[in-house]
Amino acid sequence: MDATDDSSSTARVGLIGYGLAGSVFHAPLIAATEGLALDTIVTSSPERQQQARAEFPDVRLVDSADELWARADELDLIVIASPNRTHVPLARAALEAGLPTVVDKPLAATAAQAEELAALAGARGLLLTVFQNRRWDNDFLTLRKLLAEGALGEVLRFESRFERWRPQLKGGWRESGDPAEVGGLLYDLGSHLVDQALTLFGPVESVYAEADVRRPGARADDDTFIALTHTGGVRSHLWMSATTAQLGPRFRVLGSESGYVKYGLDPQEAALRDGLRPGEPSVEWGAEPEGDWGRLGAGESPTTGGGVPVETLRGDYPAYYAAVAAALRDGTPPPVTAAEAAAALRVLEAARVAAAERRTVRIEVPA
Repeated sequence: MDATDDSSSTARVGLIGYGLAGSVFHAPLIAATEGLALDTIVTSSPERQQQARAEFPDVRLVDSADELWARADELDLIVIASPNRTHVPLARAALEAGLPTVVDKPLAATAAQAEELAALAGARGLLLTVFQNRRWDNDFLTLRKLLAEGALGEVLRFESRFERWRPQLKGGWRESGDPAEVGGLLYDLGSHLVDQALTLFGPVESVYAEADVRRPGARADDDTFIALTHTGGVRSHLWMSATTAQLGPRFRVLGSESGYVKYGLDPQEAALRDGLRPGEPSVEWGAEPEGDWGRLGAGESPTTGGGVPVETLRGDYPAYYAAVAAALRDGTPPPVTAAEAAAALRVLEAARVAAAERRTVRIEVPA
């Protein structure tokens, strides 16, 4: 794009998929981002086409991604928000068509596939980035600030949870036991949890995991735990579950001087589901009430008033696509790299082996 030409400074976006990821996250965030314009939505579902037409009446609707490749010269960015099994072939097709690409997590089923896509993007000089929106959760941003300030001293243990109480199956590919679907919580919520742990504490040298199928009729893991040992010495304990009747803290981070405990979820997903949009004058986007703030302290439980409240920074999902727009316009680094996605997938692969073989798996850290 030529940044001096107003008509060409807005990137035209083709969005593949209009399920949960496409309709709740990607389409609203793209539409709210200066420098991006939602041009085409791909979905073969009549119901989802009707929904998309109601929400974005000026956007073109098509049945197949092939219609995007045929119009590659009219588009500037492809966003892939379709089922996990399609991520690699669609990303490869987009890159081969000469189009910068955003892929919802997980980028691929394996680190090797992610590295192949990264090599293809590099050879063609194209942007390839992964939608790891949880780096812009309010609690994660707050924790990064506390760590940067040294408020906890030396971090010893990082505990992180995405727990839910969903005793009944919802159905769909995410609960399929077919490995080709890349379903289950390890690759769904685990993609977020591992990415956050690596972002905060760096590479991992060993992985232990437990992956269970708890609900009647379930075929994919729905109650999983991962223990990571980082090369820097921090231990990360990560829980992801659909069968947790009493939810634990979202974060419990223990340091040599203090600890930080935070309950509850970032409000941005709920806001997007409710139809609220970033930038609306009446919406304090990403803001959290004081009663939900985490607490920082030592020697007492936060549930009985121990520690001091720490104001939660505002969550900022819009920052992801703002960074994508800047990367397209100015050539700045992408908000999440394919190499980072490959590193997380290497951990997830090790966790799958560790759980299946009931052993700790060592990871060779690239030089």
